[in-house]
Amino acid sequence: MSQDHSLNPETMPHDPAKATTEGKHKFFGLWFFLGGETVLFACFFGTFIALRNSTAGGPTSQELFGLELVFLMTILLLTSSLTSVYAIYHMKNNDFKKMQLWFGITALLGIGFLACELYEFAHYITEYGFTFRSSAFGSSFYTLVGFHGGHVVFGLSWLIALMVRNAKRGLNLYNAPKYNTFSLYWHFIDVVWVFIFTVVYLMGMVS
Repeated sequence: MSQDHSLNPETMPHDPAKATTEGKHKFFGLWFFLGGETVLFACFFGTFIALRNSTAGGPTSQELFGLELVFLMTILLLTSSLTSVYAIYHMKNNDFKKMQLWFGITALLGIGFLACELYEFAHYITEYGFTFRSSAFGSSFYTLVGFHGGHVVFGLSWLIALMVRNAKRGLNLYNAPKYNTFSLYWHFIDVVWVFIFTVVYLMGMVS
């Protein structure tokens, strides 16, 4: 017989995402996963730093990078992290509609970030002929930034699937941990982007 996981506002736990053993396991399991992802990204960062001057006569980072678009991308992604915080706040207050609203805004901001990144890649390819195979610098750049972009795509797919699947179910002790783990994952993506913004773009423009 299935258990009723729905939340009663009068008896709702303060943090529904960690109110069950399953929720706690999801929380700690995600941290283990993010630890592995951190090591993987660190390898890509190290490779990029080692190869960023290996341009093989192609365009350099000073010729390619500009602050305007990258700054816009940074604002979009960091703002999406803030909106996910608002969503979790409303989750803890058992306000499902407002939680969905703020997560919807998070998704839109993430889509905006991806659109800017695709435009950036297309600009480099068409205007400068800067591709994955242009040089070791090109390979390391597209691997690092593209790998992060892949994580954004995965995160958006995860969030949209959560929102659509639970649109008529409301908030309960079964899906609250899923929203919470997504939010943690999204914050991780934002932190990685801050490092990309600093190491790849800012350092690239002054090196």
